[in-house]
Amino acid sequence: MQTELPELKYNADGLIPCIVQDVETREVLMMAWMNAESLALTLERGETVFWSRSRQELWHKGATSGNTQKVVELRYDCDADTLLALVHPAGPACHTGATSCFFRTLAKFE
Repeated sequence: MQTELPELKYNADGLIPCIVQDVETREVLMMAWMNAESLALTLERGETVFWSRSRQELWHKGATSGNTQKVVELRYDCDADTLLALVHPAGPACHTGATSCFFRTLAKFE
């Protein structure tokens, strides 16, 4: 595991978006925010830990539901301002019970 972190660019609130993707199906499961502490905990535990903006607290995905996300790989984009977590999900990612939080269509183009 990489021990030295790159210079990630957090926003003014000290947060960075993290896109979560199923490593096997490549389906985008969710997007959540991380701060430096939740990122460090994710790297330490090997499971996703986020920062809840609404509750203003750390959030270990699946701690209460059992729908944890085992991290296989953690990437960052070319601008170092977005993370991508490739995971093995232990259940649905969405609090609604849907596999992915992205189950609603805004527009379709053919």
